[in-house]
Amino acid sequence: MSEKRVLLDPTSEQKPTVRNRVERPSSLQGLTIGLLDISKNRGDVFLDQLESQLSGRGLKVNRYRKPTFTRPAPVDLQLKIASECDLIVEGLAD
Repeated sequence: MSEKRVLLDPTSEQKPTVRNRVERPSSLQGLTIGLLDISKNRGDVFLDQLESQLSGRGLKVNRYRKPTFTRPAPVDLQLKIASECDLIVEGLAD
């Protein structure tokens, strides 16, 4: 059964963009997981714990950090993440 969800993009879009959900991998083994710190206070604390858990399971983890949380990640950082990772987790906090 396919369920429909509405996801809102907080980047001041005038009308919502329709995006299909990406299918989740059946396993994380052999994949590279990117952890993106958006530079909000204590986001790194969450990502440190997540990295510890994932690395403890033998998974490959790459860490990244945006220069500021007030803007989207620079294009060069987006391209780097896309070329080096199979999936990404963003750490949001305050």
